[in-house]
Amino acid sequence: MKAPICDFVNRYAKKDAARFHMPGHKGVSFLGYEKMDITEISGADELYDAEGIIAESEENASRLFGFGKTIYSTEGSSQCIRSMLFLALQESGRQEGRPVVLAARNAHKAFLYSCALLDLDVAWLMPEEGERSSLCTCPITAAQVAQKLAEMERKPFAVYITAPDYLGYSPDIKALAAVCTEAGIPLLVDNAHGAYLKFLNPSLHPIDLGAAMSCDSAHKTLPVLTGGAYLQLSAEWAEKAGEQAKKVMEIFGSTSPSYLILQSLDKCNQYLAEGYPEKLAQTIAKVERLKAVLRKQGWELMDGDPLKLTIFTGKMGYTGEEAAEALRKQGVECEFADLDAVVLMATPENRETDFAKVETALGSLPPKMEKQAKAQMPLLLPQQKISIREAIFSQWEEVRCLDAVGRICASPCVSCPPAIPITASGEEITVEMAALFCAYGIEKIKVVR
Repeated sequence: MKAPICDFVNRYAKKDAARFHMPGHKGVSFLGYEKMDITEISGADELYDAEGIIAESEENASRLFGFGKTIYSTEGSSQCIRSMLFLALQESGRQEGRPVVLAARNAHKAFLYSCALLDLDVAWLMPEEGERSSLCTCPITAAQVAQKLAEMERKPFAVYITAPDYLGYSPDIKALAAVCTEAGIPLLVDNAHGAYLKFLNPSLHPIDLGAAMSCDSAHKTLPVLTGGAYLQLSAEWAEKAGEQAKKVMEIFGSTSPSYLILQSLDKCNQYLAEGYPEKLAQTIAKVERLKAVLRKQGWELMDGDPLKLTIFTGKMGYTGEEAAEALRKQGVECEFADLDAVVLMATPENRETDFAKVETALGSLPPKMEKQAKAQMPLLLPQQKISIREAIFSQWEEVRCLDAVGRICASPCVSCPPAIPITASGEEITVEMAALFCAYGIEKIKVVR
């Protein structure tokens, strides 16, 4: 498979042309990659009006994924989240009052910012009673969504979920999609952690399971530079909104997209076409072998995302942060750690020695007598006092989390990663929420003045 963007930039770099165009480094090496960093010069095409090399590269990506349409983002999944909400809202037609989207509670803050920009209300989906709910995970069922849709006075224009979530959990997307189809609304999926799912056998990608649109962060699980992502449209939605999708992406994107990221997305097409499914299967087998070893050592692991190692550390008497520090001492940097768990993400680019270091580091930690209890998110939603848009665009002040009880949350305050707000903008902060802020190391919260 050709890589037309990379080929063009390589040819241009070899010309050693006098660069009387942006960027200001003029191809002179300061960090080492400046020769490959260009702008929309003649022949380089334009991301949001693509007719040349970028259009060809996106067509290559569309063929590889096999959906209705695959569109490049150089500004991560955040740009795609805003765009798919906008597209779904456009297709829903005019509604009385503020539009509402039905969403699982473990949404990334980029979702809240999108709701502020589009002036949306959110009806939150919470886990059913008895289900474990953490900051990252919100187990929901198709029956629960169907019941919620039947009870709502205002019909939502879309259902929005995060799958797989930060810990690797995913609900039954096929069943959720069927409920949405029956209700005549699209299922939108934040699939930031699952771009690779298409290349499993069988595919577990949300679009193949019935979702209307998804955002895929290519840079999270594929060999793509940070910021590279895809907006994925199903065949139905490509027909409905494919023509306008590019212009919608432009509304929420910079007019100066990174050609380094575009080259990375372009090169990734070759990578995916040249034996990636086999490499992926081999890596998943290595992850499974490591999981088996860690379970024998006494660690509790979560099943789900096949490229994630989500280790609940409390059974062995440790916090996630303590386990992460032990890993760090052995030369292993994890993706995320909190009170309950440590999360490691693998790809085919990890070496055999990487897996061995994890086994050694965690195997050297003896179990403690005292176990750590898992943190739980409150299952009762706080009261929504003002709209998300009003809260985020309000004047705010920063106060200590314990002083925030009874105040209205302004800009979402998160532990990062995973950037999931404990309290959503516009909600009244409760005692339970303030305690969780402190537990997750958040000392100050922005509240509405």
